[in-house]
Amino acid sequence: MLYLGVDLGGTGIKAGIFDDSFAFLSRAGVATPKGSPEQIADAIAVAVDDCLSKAGLMRGQIAKAGLGSPGSVNPQEGIITFAGNLGFHNVPLGALLKERTGMDFHIDNDASAAARGEFTAGAGKGVGSMVLITIGTGIGCGIIIDRKVYRGYNHAGGEAGHMVIVHGGKVCTCGRKGCFERYASATALIGQIRTAMQDNRDSLLWQVCPDIESVNGETVFRAMELSDKTAAKVFERYIDYLACGIINITNILLPELVCIGGGISARGAALIEPLNARLQAEGFAYSHNHGRPTVRAAQLRNDAGIIGAPLNTGGTHERI
Repeated sequence: MLYLGVDLGGTGIKAGIFDDSFAFLSRAGVATPKGSPEQIADAIAVAVDDCLSKAGLMRGQIAKAGLGSPGSVNPQEGIITFAGNLGFHNVPLGALLKERTGMDFHIDNDASAAARGEFTAGAGKGVGSMVLITIGTGIGCGIIIDRKVYRGYNHAGGEAGHMVIVHGGKVCTCGRKGCFERYASATALIGQIRTAMQDNRDSLLWQVCPDIESVNGETVFRAMELSDKTAAKVFERYIDYLACGIINITNILLPELVCIGGGISARGAALIEPLNARLQAEGFAYSHNHGRPTVRAAQLRNDAGIIGAPLNTGGTHERI
């Protein structure tokens, strides 16, 4: 069977066609228009047709198609109920894509799609329950319990980025103060690095990145490789925040696996080992010889959502 997956983001649309072994036949991408839902649907259709053309395929040769979108999604009806960054409110994206491509698309939340992808073809293979934490501009969370995607009431559950880890802390875009993503997202880490650079002009962070506006998540790792003490302190504090949120999640759900996605996950052991150490030291009941979640880096990277989206059955009691 052949599958077509689409990852709809605030700035870009990525599409891919793959087979039962998860090998890609083609990929395509376009920029996300700053316009109406109809214009965005048009752009998705362009990416889909480009992907089909590169693979030398007709639409009818695709067995299943799916799309992952930011925001709250009703997968049974193919409606994006709300996605602030896209300006979507009750948008019937499934119907819009049907009109433009003649194909039935399963529409899903992007974090749920990515979690399904990692669970099926990546780091989560062989486990029964998993939480995927994606670290980027914000923090996304996809939850799989007993091989089922957990969506919560009204399909809007899993927003772990908006649990408070610092009471009365920084104001979040959601309106709360002290949210997880305000302290542990890639955006938060970049802000923490910049503050440290401004406060420590002799830090090797300046050698790694002379232009403070060009700081990214890699900056702190590269400075730590030079044994910079300021960078080490920044990273230790960042791990404090990230571990706090992850331990909160594992204490509630106790999944077998916590999978870390996003660009920072490419650092592998440098990120994962200190997180695992914190979980084993601080997680509730981890001292027993059973029920210990582990942390792994995501394997599929940017392909997780593309692979996971068309594997969505669309059923109320979907089982993977």
